[in-house]
Amino acid sequence: MEYVDVAVIGGGQSGLTAAHVLRQRGLTPVVLEASGRATGSWPNYYDSLTLFSPARFSALPDLPFGGDGDRYPHRDEVVDYLTRYADRLDAEIRTHTRIECVERDGVGFTLRTADGRRLGAAGIVAASGAFGNPLLPDLPGRNFTGELLHVADYRSPAPYAGKRIVVVGGGNSAVQVGHELADVATVTLATRAPVRFLPQVRDGKDLHHWLTTTGFDHLPPEWLIHFVGGTLVLDTGPYKDALEAGRLQRRPMFTALDGDAVVWADGTREQVDVVLLATGSRPNLGYLAKLGALDEQGAPLHSGGVSATHPGLVYLGLEFQRSFASNTLRGVGRDAEYVIDALVAHVRKAPAAAGL
Repeated sequence: MEYVDVAVIGGGQSGLTAAHVLRQRGLTPVVLEASGRATGSWPNYYDSLTLFSPARFSALPDLPFGGDGDRYPHRDEVVDYLTRYADRLDAEIRTHTRIECVERDGVGFTLRTADGRRLGAAGIVAASGAFGNPLLPDLPGRNFTGELLHVADYRSPAPYAGKRIVVVGGGNSAVQVGHELADVATVTLATRAPVRFLPQVRDGKDLHHWLTTTGFDHLPPEWLIHFVGGTLVLDTGPYKDALEAGRLQRRPMFTALDGDAVVWADGTREQVDVVLLATGSRPNLGYLAKLGALDEQGAPLHSGGVSATHPGLVYLGLEFQRSFASNTLRGVGRDAEYVIDALVAHVRKAPAAAGL
């Protein structure tokens, strides 16, 4: 069986950053990516997706994004950027390599791929993101006969022209997708609380300037819950304006799906064509279930990204892993420094597991 220093599971922004920092620390990582290219889930996002952070605040370690630093890069620009980052990375990237299971093997680990191959590693970085594990809520009376889909499967508004659509969710993706669908369809946001907007620009500077200069980006998650108190939607103006003008509607969450209709909280029944779930996703870590590293809900047991159950296992790219920016392009580098330092200490104590 082949042995490596560190196996990095996932070749998106988190996995590539992990590999970069590992090389800086003198270790030889192998990046294992399930798809055919090391760009993570970015090529699969909806066509109009743009970053909520300007280019100057959206770079991974040691490679500027380039171009106008104040623009909000499009999805395809991020794909191109990650491709450039992977091309200059001094680490092996194995595409079409899906990890099915990780097991403990002495002081190290054994990874089994979908095609039956085995790989030994002294350490593991779980950086597989969440896009592949969309959250599908248990909707009341789920016998809907219309189209029910998650935003992970949505690409563009063209197929939905003239339709009646309910978007479930009140976060950035729900509002952004609902707003563009409203150009061609009748759209209502169904949310449990009113949508809360956070201005994208203050005093002529993007919010991310203030997050960086004030140190808010570095606050621990428990402080964020206290200050933010719930979901906020970043807006330069058009989203809030659309709601106030009635072009995009918002109603309290419906109480049931019934045939071709939703039943609203006030008891009214309305026929709809599409229910689109913008309800987020959960870490895609099923390959760690047999290892015993996850809780009953499939969430990782960790402290700041360092496994609480298995020395030599770390996570990268988890939402609020260590800060507000943990699962973003601009924040993953800081978390990588932290978890890789913990991982290096373990790997160097267990050279036999890496075949050294």
